[in-house]
Amino acid sequence: MTSPLMSIRGLEKKFDLSGSLLEQLQFEGGRLRRKQEAVHALNGVDLEVHKGEALCVVGESGCGKSTVARTVMGLLSPTAGEIHYDGERIDHLSGKQVLPYRRKMQMIFQNPYASLNPRMTIQQTLEEPIRFHHPDWKTDRVKAKVQDVMQSVGIDADWGSRFGHEFSGGQRQRIAIARALAVDPEFIVADEPISALDVSIQAQVLNLMMEAQEQRGLTYLFITHDLAVVEHFGTRVAVMYLGRVCELADTRTLFSNPRHPYTQALLSAIPKLEDDRPNHIRLQGEVPTPVNLPSGCVFHGRCPYANERCRTEVPALITTDGGTQVACHAVEENRL
Repeated sequence: MTSPLMSIRGLEKKFDLSGSLLEQLQFEGGRLRRKQEAVHALNGVDLEVHKGEALCVVGESGCGKSTVARTVMGLLSPTAGEIHYDGERIDHLSGKQVLPYRRKMQMIFQNPYASLNPRMTIQQTLEEPIRFHHPDWKTDRVKAKVQDVMQSVGIDADWGSRFGHEFSGGQRQRIAIARALAVDPEFIVADEPISALDVSIQAQVLNLMMEAQEQRGLTYLFITHDLAVVEHFGTRVAVMYLGRVCELADTRTLFSNPRHPYTQALLSAIPKLEDDRPNHIRLQGEVPTPVNLPSGCVFHGRCPYANERCRTEVPALITTDGGTQVACHAVEENRL
């Protein structure tokens, strides 16, 4: 494989819950102590996205999928770790230094009702990123670019004079996709872009994104919880649980031969028509709180294959014979 377009190494993100210094100070046993708490959203995430592929990141709510997306795009600052784009580290760059990467990297947000400015017309919404990244362009060239990108996503030219509230969710998401494509990016982070849409509209938006990928040579980091979408759209899949990547494989391999116990349980929940399908795997217990992470493997409290090593030692992401990367002691020791 060629060198990755986007590389994430040891990414960590914590959200402080402690408040001000005075709020952190508490009396315990007659002594004044400082108590600090944080949500451990990401805990050493390693990912690589190669040019031209669609890497899907899946997992249940609260596993850190959207935090990965927002940290990669610079909307959140990482607590630790590094983010590299096309071989250059970008997570530590200043506002001016990161500007060249802003044009190459664009984002499609989850909620099309909140991601468009209600005070701007669609024409203004699409012109804004072009004028920002190409201040030397004349008005005629900007308007021609807007017309071109509107046509490419199936937007009528008459929409330009209207406001976002005049459109349905699917139409708004088309506009959001047009805004992301307006500056001709190479890399797009899509944070659950179809989850807020009706099922009848989801396929249209998904097909639009796939057509744009084929025509423009785009690379996607696609965040979703819909496994049916992953099977249709993704080149590779990364499964996350409580801020860690537990399995990474190409789409066909993951769906035909899941290795991690959590991935197996996740895929067993997909409704199927076959009568002879294996029984649904029911996980015991609840997802631990990210404020107080369990020791060792974060999944050990719900895993039927966990042993003492799982409770004390954090598993590394190892590559199996089939090319799948798995963070599981049971797989490493051939117990699973």
